[in-house]
Order: sequence, then structure tokens, then C-alpha cells
Amino acid sequence: MIKFKSVNDPIEKDDGIRILATRFRGRGMRSVRYDVWMPSLGPSEKLLKGMLDDRMSWADFKKKYRDEVLSSAAIDRNNATILNHGQKFTFRLIKMLGDKGQVTLMCHCDTDEQHCHLRVMEKIIRSL
Repeated sequence: MIKFKSVNDPIEKDDGIRILATRFRGRGMRSVRYDVWMPSLGPSEKLLKGMLDDRMSWADFKKKYRDEVLSSAAIDRNNATILNHGQKFTFRLIKMLGDKGQVTLMCHCDTDEQHCHLRVMEKIIRSL
């Protein structure tokens, strides 16, 4: 099972593998709060700044974030046969781990925040 929550929420026994899916770890964030940090799953610095500075609508952010994490441009230029497809394989791995056990994807946003990239990630993972 995959669940989504804030890295600041209490650590629970049933969290399973705790993945911090943010571009920035956060100042003073102790590594005991997560098992693995995957900055490549977070929005780019430019995209994150645009959203935080209110220069972008939530609809624009969702589209750009989805395009960003599923983009394969730079890596695939160097690979003619096996294409990377951005983070698609990572999302498939997370989905498979969630089918076999507990995975918790985390961000700095409040758990119930609807304008968080974890909501977009959830839709991507469920669509695979």
C-alpha cells in the first residue's frame, strides 16, 4: 500500500519505506525522518519557485510537474535503444513496492494539502 503524508507527521510503525520526494531535504531535517531521499521526484527548483511565488496557477503547475518528471529529453538523447522516460521506471518501482508492502511518500507540505506535487505523483503512480 502507498500512502502520502508530511515528513513532519509522526513516524508510525506501518509507514514502511519512508521516501522523502522533495527537491530540497530541508534545513535541520534529521535523516531519521525518512529512509531514502529522492530529490529527482520533487519539482525542479524553477518550477517550485514559480509555484511558491504565486506566479503559476495550480493547473499550470500540475501540467509542468507531470511533464518534468516524465520527460526523458536529456538522458534519452544518449540512448538510442532503451529510453529512460523520465521517472516512469521509478514510479513503477514505487507502485510494485506498494503492492508488496507499505511505502510512504512524503513532502514538506501538510498531509491534507491539495496543492502538493504528491497529489500529481499519486495520479501518475495509480495510472501505471
